[in-house]
Amino acid sequence: MQQLITADQVVPGPAGQRIPDGAVLVDGDTITAVGPRAEVEPHADNARRHTAVGGTVLPGLVNAHVHLTWDAGFGMLERYQAADDAELLLGIAGRAQQALRAGVTTLRDLGDRDGLVLRVRDAIDRGDLVGPRLLGSGPPLTPLKGHCWFFGGEVSDTAEIRDRIRGNVALGADVIKVMASGGEMTPESPATWQSQFSAEELALVVREAHAAGLPVAAHAHGTEAIAAAAEAGVDTIEHCSWQGSDDSGPDLRDEVAREIAVRGIVVCHAYPPDWRTFQRVVVGEQRSQAALDRLHWMDKHGVRFVPGTDSGLPTSVFDNYVGALSYYADAVGWSPAHVIDMATSGAASALGLDRVGLLAPGNTADLLAVDGDPLADLTALHRQRLVLARGRAVIPDVAVG
Repeated sequence: MQQLITADQVVPGPAGQRIPDGAVLVDGDTITAVGPRAEVEPHADNARRHTAVGGTVLPGLVNAHVHLTWDAGFGMLERYQAADDAELLLGIAGRAQQALRAGVTTLRDLGDRDGLVLRVRDAIDRGDLVGPRLLGSGPPLTPLKGHCWFFGGEVSDTAEIRDRIRGNVALGADVIKVMASGGEMTPESPATWQSQFSAEELALVVREAHAAGLPVAAHAHGTEAIAAAAEAGVDTIEHCSWQGSDDSGPDLRDEVAREIAVRGIVVCHAYPPDWRTFQRVVVGEQRSQAALDRLHWMDKHGVRFVPGTDSGLPTSVFDNYVGALSYYADAVGWSPAHVIDMATSGAASALGLDRVGLLAPGNTADLLAVDGDPLADLTALHRQRLVLARGRAVIPDVAVG
């Protein structure tokens, strides 16, 4: 079935390109034409038509860091541990659909139990469920009782590292996740700044994963863990907080930031949608400013970023990705066009998706129609009128914020 989507402008990406009075023609799950309405419309034979007067059509959004097994409420960890697989599968599907109705057509999940996200991914791919494109890691690698041990990815030596990676490959993982440092939300695990794997072990993770054709995402808060992950050649570093030993404050190392940039390693900052409350209530003014300074410092070194939310953690909801994107415009000071590129073409490239993130003939029909001009005002992304996921039309929820 053909669909013709027209609007006051089409933003095909990247770099804030605009096509005034534009149109996108879709056949099945594939974009067949993008351009001025006058040129595209004659090729629409009996197409279903979607018109966004006063609106903009742009690529669907990509959220590069979520946890679909968690429900974003306080007590989420206890509920996760008490739930059986059937309950978790329903929650994964429901939360993925929440994100889709908010304009997110691709999600990368970085930690679940037994590859449950991958089962939902396969159901969506088969057409059994409507949902966004899902990428999943399965259980992340972590030491015994290390950060997020409850996902089932505990390893204690090199043999178990190899076995866990091969097990995740057998589950159908799209990415291998390793907890290079500790984290805040796992009781009695190493502190966030503490390294959980040696440089040699991280290098082994990268070799094994790359040999299987999979990228590596490294959770790393501590500077020693960040340096080891960069040296090992991971593909993305999650959080990348540059915490010094004993949580003594930032430990910024120019040579490591340069290595991250030169190697093309991408940093996923993973800031929550309600970042203003997070900064005011949880982090505080001093730590919030330090986080902002670190981000500007990495940017000056040429480090590439992709947005993510860590959705699933308390208050980090799945249906307000645009709230998280506003951090980069309102706090960091980047232009809406740059932020949109990060969340579309930039994120798709960083995650190895070659037919996603751009509106171009031959690409997958993942797109978003909104009221207004998001290149001038990022909040226009809240005003969704239409979401297409692989050509399937989805009715957006009531706009957030």
